[in-house]
Amino acid sequence: MEPKTISLIAHGAIETRAAEMAHQMAEECPSERPLLVGLLNGAAPFLMALVRHWPAAMQAALEYDFIDVKSYVGTQSSGRVEVVKDARIDLAGRDVIVVEDIVDTGRTLHYVLALFQKRRPRSLRVCSLLKKRVERCYEVPVDYCGFEIDDLFVVGYGLDFNGAYRSLNHIAVLKLPY
Repeated sequence: MEPKTISLIAHGAIETRAAEMAHQMAEECPSERPLLVGLLNGAAPFLMALVRHWPAAMQAALEYDFIDVKSYVGTQSSGRVEVVKDARIDLAGRDVIVVEDIVDTGRTLHYVLALFQKRRPRSLRVCSLLKKRVERCYEVPVDYCGFEIDDLFVVGYGLDFNGAYRSLNHIAVLKLPY
């Protein structure tokens, strides 16, 4: 039996919120050359929405990069974090905004922030599309949050279940048959 999905956040609501967040970050960023670093693969659609909605007058100076960090197997956090692909742009002296798809345990983000802090950015902020209302293993700062959600397993807009559902243009709750 196939898992079922129940729509939670519509595509239009995500795009509207991404536009609001992009403008807020652009206004608050102390640098003329901010650097967005997205966590692959999940944050890629959200990062690109932020780039699309970044104020036009500031888009030419906006840079982005990605880091691929794995911590999930199926619906469960594996408990360990592994860098599969590192960011290529030097973070030293840069105003860096880490773009995450979802913050739940805080483990992955805690690891990435510690890794990036060693690279001496001028500032380091966090932007997440989703933040679960749960007690975290690691308390991590989320400077910009799109939506707070309950402790549900969600897919779509970059979030996946073993590689599936990532391409949905909205956020949905995944209901497994077991």
